[in-house]
Amino acid sequence: MTERVDKGNLYDRLNMITQQTKALVENMEILQEQMNSVLKENAELTIENNHLREMLAQQNVKADEGLSDSRKNLQKLYQEGFHVCNEYYGKRLEDDESCTFCLDVIFNDQRGK
Repeated sequence: MTERVDKGNLYDRLNMITQQTKALVENMEILQEQMNSVLKENAELTIENNHLREMLAQQNVKADEGLSDSRKNLQKLYQEGFHVCNEYYGKRLEDDESCTFCLDVIFNDQRGK
């Protein structure tokens, strides 16, 4: 004996699944638009970051040209991750930390020129 399928219930379930699928497709399209926007912004920021790094490197080269040997040694220590300022001399710099006092010790004469 086969069980009878309620045709109304079957149609309602199919309709519900269709609506859920449409909603899922809409959400996927929104998500795709947001992802494209984020990827575009990321590409723009990467390009800008590269340009800024190039400019910074050029400025460092210009600044290095006028440094005395002792200041170049201080700069090398600073680039290796150590403070060269009076207050924190010899202490390690945190990751990607910069110290205005150290930069002042290294480049003080250069800024006045």
